[in-house]
Amino acid sequence: MTRESDEAYRSRARGCLLGGAIGDALGGPIEFDDGRTIVAKHPGGLREFVAGGANWPPGTVTDDTQMTLFTVEGLIRAGVRTDRGIGFTVAVVQHAYDRWLDTQLLSAPSGERDGWLQAEQWLYVRRAPGNTCLSALSQARNGEDRIRQFGEQAVNDSKGCGGVMRAAPFGLLPATWFDVEWAFDAAAQAAGYTHGHPTGKLASGALAAIVHQLCQGADLNAALDTTEALLARYPDHEETSIALARARQTAASDLGRGPVTVEQLGGGWIAEEALSIGVYAALAYPEPEQFLDALALAVTHSGDSDSTGAICGNLLGALHGETALPAELVYAVEGRGTILELADDLVLEFTQTARLHSEYGPQTAWIRRYPGW
Repeated sequence: MTRESDEAYRSRARGCLLGGAIGDALGGPIEFDDGRTIVAKHPGGLREFVAGGANWPPGTVTDDTQMTLFTVEGLIRAGVRTDRGIGFTVAVVQHAYDRWLDTQLLSAPSGERDGWLQAEQWLYVRRAPGNTCLSALSQARNGEDRIRQFGEQAVNDSKGCGGVMRAAPFGLLPATWFDVEWAFDAAAQAAGYTHGHPTGKLASGALAAIVHQLCQGADLNAALDTTEALLARYPDHEETSIALARARQTAASDLGRGPVTVEQLGGGWIAEEALSIGVYAALAYPEPEQFLDALALAVTHSGDSDSTGAICGNLLGALHGETALPAELVYAVEGRGTILELADDLVLEFTQTARLHSEYGPQTAWIRRYPGW
């Protein structure tokens, strides 16, 4: 990459991850509210952070952002692992999810894990984590204190949105390392660590593929064209393909842009519906100056508002870069420093590999920061 392309890549990575966190924090407090109730309180759609239940202050992120951050850390650690000459191992991301599970079961770091992210005290709190994620990872531990065998797919039939809401980071890995097919397959595989239904996996792969294309400079419609063509090659793609087609048709129609229209696409509780709503909102307001309009549309409905907001933010952040994010939300979102630190480290791992991976391996500070497993 050139310096200019490196800077653009960094901006898109930061925009994608921080945009997702903003959408998550915007929608989190109203996740279980009725659309009419939300509109009565916020006639123009929810456009500012509000306090949530369980004493959540405005700007609080949920499990969507937590798991996305551990996904990023897992990808960096998988990159470090390639020093062993065994290729890029997606199962390293399941190890990251095992560390996330600690943050849901413990009140503080145990001191028995490695890497820096698991030591962040602010992550040790439950923010309405999905039951499927908790149960699948707990089952993978098989009664022990951690998962011992990584890479096995979950044995369930869930297509909840807990896989797709954390899938965007797979699309952030640069095309000089991985193509769009890899991003799709890897994200689908990682979603399968908790969600066993084909649609749960394919919707996750589709989001990663869209983000991958956006990071290469495609516009949203071109990214969707590529993704839909790729998706059609897979068995059991129909639910996800139909959901994406409905999102595009709805965005192109003259229907009003509000909760009634959003709810025609579903509630966002299941993978293909969450993807559809996030894509629809991004298509309805695709310009950089419309970022907040899109997020407000994505969260103002009777459904899984944090996940649909996160997906919309991921998409538009990857499309426009960090400078398009609404400043009044950027400065107030929980964990901004950690989010940007991980975004920057992701870019460093995949653009400055030779400077970070030395012949001394585990002796280096980078590899202590991101152990390769």
